[in-house]
Amino acid sequence: MRRAAQRIVEKLRLHGYEAFFAGGWVRDFLMRRKSKDIDIATSALPEEVLHLFPGSIPIGARFGVVQVRMYGRSFDVAAFRAEGPYLDGRHPSAVSFTGPKQDALRRDFSVNGLFFDPIDGRVIDYVRGAADIRKRILRTIGKPQERFREDKLRMLRAVRFSCELDFRIAADTFEAMRQLAPLILEVSWERIRDELVKILTGPAPGDGLELLHESGLMPHILPEVAAMRGVPQPVEFHPEGDVFVHTRNALDLLRKPSPVLALGTLLHDVGKPPTLQVKDRIRFDGHVEAGASIAGEICRRLRLSNEDTERIVALERNHLRFMDVFEMRLSTLKRFLRLPHFEDHLELHRVDCLSSHRNLDGYAFAKEKYQEMKREPAPAPRLISGADLIQMGYPPGPLFGQILEAVEDLSLENPQLTRAEALEHVARTFPLK
Repeated sequence: MRRAAQRIVEKLRLHGYEAFFAGGWVRDFLMRRKSKDIDIATSALPEEVLHLFPGSIPIGARFGVVQVRMYGRSFDVAAFRAEGPYLDGRHPSAVSFTGPKQDALRRDFSVNGLFFDPIDGRVIDYVRGAADIRKRILRTIGKPQERFREDKLRMLRAVRFSCELDFRIAADTFEAMRQLAPLILEVSWERIRDELVKILTGPAPGDGLELLHESGLMPHILPEVAAMRGVPQPVEFHPEGDVFVHTRNALDLLRKPSPVLALGTLLHDVGKPPTLQVKDRIRFDGHVEAGASIAGEICRRLRLSNEDTERIVALERNHLRFMDVFEMRLSTLKRFLRLPHFEDHLELHRVDCLSSHRNLDGYAFAKEKYQEMKREPAPAPRLISGADLIQMGYPPGPLFGQILEAVEDLSLENPQLTRAEALEHVARTFPLK
């Protein structure tokens, strides 16, 4: 990747233009972290880049960005630019093409405002970014309030970078976040969702949850999660503390989760705050049903797909069923194990247990039975159908579902069940009047 990007820089230099590696790659290089891509900043205008690299694609012509392919890889090549006021809180009202210093000064955080000359191997630093990397501090370039008012999403990006890099957010930067937190609602929910998912699937989601709360962002984007803080739990089952602490710990225990699993873990106890009762003891009667409804509302707010929403709600609806796995009938257990994406249900239960009472007996039992079931032959087609029931004289109606479910339970209990035996069972168990 670096060789291909350097070849682009060399060609731009050969034709008289300035060109450097820019942004995140330089930060990661100084931190000795592996970077996913390399962005290139140059004094060449978009049309000049397109002329030098035929077949390139202008992906942000207004902002001077051209996608250049080299040795089978794609690189974003952007012209040095300065930006006018952000009148809509997201896009600059005007863009002018300038030099490297002005380009660095318009970026968000000092650690992202560095350039690297790959020809002579030197770092170009107009914003004290290298010093902030050494001190492990995340600081805006220029006045924090101005940077965040330009693009309110930068407040969420500050949380994400702090967690990804394990950097402390500078005091004045964090104070500006606290003051401007209500403005996050001016950002589209799609952009909020994307940053939130990156935080929750990153290396320190629990720290991200704390920063979202401490910065004041959480009550605006996820008030239902903010409500978990301070909600007590029975100490015999939850020695770790309140619902918020439990959720934070569970997120930290996930192993490379998908966005669905991370969000499902975040929301698995979201029904506890509205169902809290303290009488003879602490109770959360009906919190699963309440949580499923709230989780669905949050998923729709975050503009998640219907499929992802259904999966997250299913995690909420089923996360307490592991308590009953030892007493389940075989047919009920098999139905449970055949839930779509059951691996996610297992992982949620694992972290749910480890972040509370730490009893993994139900997890171990369900995992073993799930592995056994996967080794079994694929389930046989349904032995009888509604057409069979009509032919037997049963009138169409709600009874059909009961009969078909009873036959399916019987076949799960007894895989050798034949069609004739199934029909005989129906006639005997559901006699026609």
